[in-house]
Amino acid sequence: QAQLVESGGGLVQPGGSLRLSCAASGFTFSIYAMNWYRQAPGKEREWVAIITSTGGSTNYADSVKGRFTISRDNAKNTVYLQMNSLKPEDTAVYYCNGRWRAMNYWGNGTLVTVSL
Repeated sequence: QAQLVESGGGLVQPGGSLRLSCAASGFTFSIYAMNWYRQAPGKEREWVAIITSTGGSTNYADSVKGRFTISRDNAKNTVYLQMNSLKPEDTAVYYCNGRWRAMNYWGNGTLVTVSL
């Protein structure tokens, strides 16, 4: 069955960087648009970034634009989120999401904590 598994989260100091990965299996990854979302403690889940199926187009939430970069490797069935210049307000559980027509898959998330 379809599965998305995030990794790469952890504790990082403000101004630092992390790269999240999301490994997909059980579906045709290369036709799915992929998103990253995040949910901070006590807040609703918010959309962070999207990349089209071919990787030819990306878009970002204003809060991360210029600091985060989404990319994908369809040969490895993996999507990435490079996060630079991290801020304490980036602290959240980060979720990977795959979407194609009515199909919509979610991972279980990986925790990113930005703190001294």
